[in-house]
Amino acid sequence: MTSWLDYEEAFEGGKARVTGTVKVLREVPGAELGNTRDILVYLPPSYGTANRTFPTVYMHDGQNLFDEATSFAGEWRVDETLEALAAEGIEAIVVGIPNTGAQRLEEYSPFHDARFGGGRAADYVGFLVDTVKPLVDETFRTTGQREATAVMGSSMGGLVSLYAFFARPDVFGLVGAVSPSLGYAQRAPMAWLETVPFVGGKIYMDVGTNEGVPRARDPLAMRPTSGGYAQTVRLARDILVAKGYAEQRDLLYVEEEGAIHNEAAWAARLPKALRFLLS
Repeated sequence: MTSWLDYEEAFEGGKARVTGTVKVLREVPGAELGNTRDILVYLPPSYGTANRTFPTVYMHDGQNLFDEATSFAGEWRVDETLEALAAEGIEAIVVGIPNTGAQRLEEYSPFHDARFGGGRAADYVGFLVDTVKPLVDETFRTTGQREATAVMGSSMGGLVSLYAFFARPDVFGLVGAVSPSLGYAQRAPMAWLETVPFVGGKIYMDVGTNEGVPRARDPLAMRPTSGGYAQTVRLARDILVAKGYAEQRDLLYVEEEGAIHNEAAWAARLPKALRFLLS
């Protein structure tokens, strides 16, 4: 029997660092990847009293979502954001899947890069779909419907989110591709995006105009201040529109002037993303 812990039980002093209810399942084994990790679940304010199911958002880099103390690059403030959005009638269960550090690039890229590796995204998505999702669905009141199941992440997490949306349209009907790393592996994701068929659903995609400085955890083949990052994401938007995704209805593209590639920028854009995907 799986034992979901309160956040305070899992992380001493954690109750004061999260808003609302966050549960933790320790050391979940992933046969698909040959490793283990904790799984975090945020429950919406009305979860304990409402007789209903909830949409579900699967988010990568889970240690960065709720708690500054566990983050490696800043906190997204997902819990605070959704507590506030509940006043607008927007509520969701959020499943945080932490990365495993050194294997992050391997797991988040569908494509192998000669310098940085990658190529195990199919196994990672298999872990989400075949291991994590059943654990969540059997414990919490998720809708289980693809139209109410989102996958979301930033940078390399944005890339693997897009990949999951197109690779498993039977599971994910919503995707949040936040500053996706589409220039990875010599722009292989862009060639792939050109070829994948249209699948129904909603896509949120964004980028900051001042992104582009490579970081150790997301090495990209581009020069600082080149503007290449935003140009690449803009082109991806154009590819999606050409496939038939209607802007404002199926696709919300946001380009934030002056924003850089970091968690603070992504946290600031999160309410807009969730309003679009969950409304």
